[in-house]
Amino acid sequence: MKLKVSPFMWVSFAMIVGVMGTALISPLYALYKETWGLQASDISLIYVLYMGGALCSLLFLGRLPDRAGFRRVMQTGLVLALIGTLISMAAWNMTSLIAGRVLVGVASSMLTTSATLGLAQLSKPGQMQRVAMVTGFLLAFGFGLGPLVGGIMGQWAPYPLVTTYIPTLVLGCVGWYALSRLQLPPSTLPQNTQALQWRDALPKLTWPASSDSVAFLLTSALPFLAFGVFGLYASMSPLFLDKLVPWHGPVVSGTAIAVILLASACVQIMAGRLPTHWCGTAGLLGLALSNALLMANLWIGSAILFALGVALTAMGHGMSMLAGMGMINRIAKPHNRSGLLSTYLVIGYIGSMLPMMAIGWIADHWGMNVAVSSFCCFVILLAITVAVLFFKHPRPRTATH
Repeated sequence: MKLKVSPFMWVSFAMIVGVMGTALISPLYALYKETWGLQASDISLIYVLYMGGALCSLLFLGRLPDRAGFRRVMQTGLVLALIGTLISMAAWNMTSLIAGRVLVGVASSMLTTSATLGLAQLSKPGQMQRVAMVTGFLLAFGFGLGPLVGGIMGQWAPYPLVTTYIPTLVLGCVGWYALSRLQLPPSTLPQNTQALQWRDALPKLTWPASSDSVAFLLTSALPFLAFGVFGLYASMSPLFLDKLVPWHGPVVSGTAIAVILLASACVQIMAGRLPTHWCGTAGLLGLALSNALLMANLWIGSAILFALGVALTAMGHGMSMLAGMGMINRIAKPHNRSGLLSTYLVIGYIGSMLPMMAIGWIADHWGMNVAVSSFCCFVILLAITVAVLFFKHPRPRTATH
C-alpha cells in the first residue's frame, strides 16, 4: 500500500513521535520517587544514564545514517525506543527502569540524526536553511510534546506509571509502519555501498586552531549552560516545584518543560537576525537571571516569579543555542566541521550530566533547597563571566547565524 501523504510529512511524524517518547518520563520522576522510595540522587542517576546513552549513540552511531541510509536507522531507532518504552512500562525497580531509559537514550540520538538527514534529503534544492529551521522546530515540538503528554497522563490517568507509555507505543508503531511503506527517491539511498567497518563507529572529536581556541571555549560554554539549566527542569523540577507554585502534580512540571522547549524554538526563529555577540550575551544573561529568580522563589513561592523564570529560561536557552551554532559555523572549516560540532555537543551533554549528579548528591545530604541554590549560584557566576568575555571577544562580532 502506497501512502498518499508526502514522505517529508511521514518522516516528520515519525521523528516527532519518536522523540516524544524519549522525553515522556520527566514529569513522572516524582511518582517514581514516591512509589519506590527513591532518593534525589537516584532520580539524577536515572536521568544522567539516559543522557549517557544519548551521548554514546551520538558519538559512536552519529555517522550511521550516511552509511546505512536514514530510513533504516530511523526504523532501528524507533524499535529501540519501543523496546525501551516497554521496559520502562514494565519496570519493577530502579535498575530495570535505568535499562529502559538507556535504550531510549540511544534511540533518541539515532532518531534525531537520521531524521535530520532524511528531511534534508527529501527537501527541494535551495531550501536547506528553511529545512534546518523546520527540523529544529519539529524536534523541539516532539521533545516538548513528550513531557506535556506525560504530565497530563501522570496527573489524571489511572496507573500512570503504566498507562502514560501507551500513546508512545501506539504512535511509534504507526511511525515505523509509515516509514516501511514510503516510496523514497533514489537520492536518499546510501551512496557508499561498502560494508560497515569498526572505524565507522569511532568518535570524531576535534579542537580548532589555537587562534580560535578561546572563542571555541566561550562558545562551548553556551550549550554547557543551556543544557544544564534545561536538565534541571527535565530531571529534578518534579521534586521541588511544590515549593515554587501552589499547584502540584506531574502536569505542572510537564507543562513547564514543554513551554521551555517550544518557546526556545520560537525564540530561535525570532532572534535569527540578531548579531551573534548580542544574541549569545543576552542568552547567557537570561539564563543567569532565570536562575536568580528560581533561587529566590524557593523561599517566596510565587507563581508569577515561576512563570517569569520559565520564560527567561526559554529565552536564554534559545538564544544561547542559536548563538552557539552561529559561532560553530564561523569557526569551523570544511575539514573539521563535523568534529567541532561533535565536540560542541559533547560539552553540552556533559553540562546536563555532571551538574545533575552533583545536585542529587547535595540534595541527599543537605536538602533540595541547598542543592538547587548551589546550582543556581554556579550558573549565575559562570553565565555572567562568560557573557562579559563573549561580548568583548572579537570573534563573535564577525559571526552570523
